Amino acid sequence: MASTSDFLSRLEALVSRYCAEVAAPHEHLAVLRWQMAERHALDDRATMPGHVTTSAIVVSPDHAQVLLIDHIHLRRWLQPGGHYEPAEQFCRSAAREAVEETGIAGLALHGWHRDGDLPFNIDSHEVPGKAARGEAPHLHHDLQYLFTADPRLPLRAQREEVHAAMWKPVSALHDIAPNAAARLERVR
Repeated sequence: MASTSDFLSRLEALVSRYCAEVAAPHEHLAVLRWQMAERHALDDRATMPGHVTTSAIVVSPDHAQVLLIDHIHLRRWLQPGGHYEPAEQFCRSAAREAVEETGIAGLALHGWHRDGDLPFNIDSHEVPGKAARGEAPHLHHDLQYLFTADPRLPLRAQREEVHAAMWKPVSALHDIAPNAAARLERVR
């Protein structure tokens, strides 16, 4: 297993590249960058004020539909994702979450990614804590990756975390991940 230092080195390189090549002028990622500079264990879900998550924005090949999950604890529709789990690439952590939560087959990293691991979007957002875990509200620094899959294939929701998995019109992404939705419009 990689050390927190190795993880942070990989993350720093990724965030620097994202800021240089992808980020819009309003994307500063100040808390994430501060936590990296302070050498926080961002691969540990107990790290506060935030830690890394990965998620998959899965679209149909024609970009007309997006695969969403009805999250049990957050009680809202979201893209599949979760806390970072060690993987060779961050995009593989996102893919694993999508497959686990939806049962989707044939998941493919979108051609936008060229080399594979540059995030499509990085979204730092506040999430509610869980009293059962003694967890206060905190930040998820979500590394979002764009994938394609065939919406005709069957889905199987992971019942421990997900009420349902369903393909919805891609316009639904605007309420869930507005920055990623705007970026997706330019990818077509």
